[in-house]
Amino acid sequence: MPYHPHYCTLLYTVSCLLDALDGYAARTFNQSTKFGAVLDMVTDRCTTACLLCFLSAAYTKWAILFQGLISLDLASHYMHMYATLDRGVSSHKTVEKKRSRILNLYYSNNKVLFTFCAANEVFFLAMYLLSFPQFQGEVSWPWVVAAITFPVCAAKQWINVVQMVKAAVSLSEGDLEMRAKASAAAAVAAAPPKKL
Repeated sequence: MPYHPHYCTLLYTVSCLLDALDGYAARTFNQSTKFGAVLDMVTDRCTTACLLCFLSAAYTKWAILFQGLISLDLASHYMHMYATLDRGVSSHKTVEKKRSRILNLYYSNNKVLFTFCAANEVFFLAMYLLSFPQFQGEVSWPWVVAAITFPVCAAKQWINVVQMVKAAVSLSEGDLEMRAKASAAAAVAAAPPKKL
């Protein structure tokens, strides 16, 4: 990353495109699994985290922001995946409208999902390129790309916040239901036996 921006950008782009295809291939060939869904989400987070770590070092004044984005990305996706599996839903992309209209649209419409994820990664890649002197002209193409993709990247971070909050609510509701069932079972067990 620090020495070969062109190669790095090319490889990162290929990685992201392959990531977009792997889930499609798994669904097409009926090979979707919980393990695959979790692995896909984990590898996505690792890839983005590596790029954000580089940006933290390249833009030291903004390091806390990039570090916060890493934390938000990891936490929101982990909590979302955990809440999905806790509810017994087979795919993290299955979000009912009553739970969240935003997440339902985000995960159920592949064009929306692709646009947000792609713009997010493209913005970070543009920032990566702008850390090199050869791309720091007054109006270089990475500046244009960064300006175009920034609003979508910012909206993606907002979606991450919504995802984390909705997952926290879902997990809390599950905990309350489990405690209520446990209390009801304990009350039944503690009740005196009925006389015949």
